[in-house]
Amino acid sequence: MLKVLPVQSKLKQEETCLRCGIKYNPDALAYEATVDDRLAGICQFKVTAEGGIIYDLVPAPDFNNFEAMFVMGRGTLNFIDLCGVHNATYVGEVKDATLLRAVGFKEDEEGRFVINLEGFFTDHCHNHK
Repeated sequence: MLKVLPVQSKLKQEETCLRCGIKYNPDALAYEATVDDRLAGICQFKVTAEGGIIYDLVPAPDFNNFEAMFVMGRGTLNFIDLCGVHNATYVGEVKDATLLRAVGFKEDEEGRFVINLEGFFTDHCHNHK
């Protein structure tokens, strides 16, 4: 069973970051994806007045499950949107541009992965094809 849940403690977040080979960000929130209780990946992010910032959306090194990563990415964006912030930027190392595009990000003129969440989760298709 696929589960995407908020990481409930900073210790757990730090351990999961270590397992996924990324730097732990104590100021970030995090989601963890598991499939049949096996770690699939982590997403570290922050919600600010200027927009959502996603620092990492990375799979576990021994288990890359695209569906789990996609659901976790969309879940993160939905949370950011529900917080009343309607844009987000991915600022981490781009290891899988296909995943970022599938989640809904588009590259801006500076090559950054950005998304406008206005209506993304409420309007049918809302220019996100």
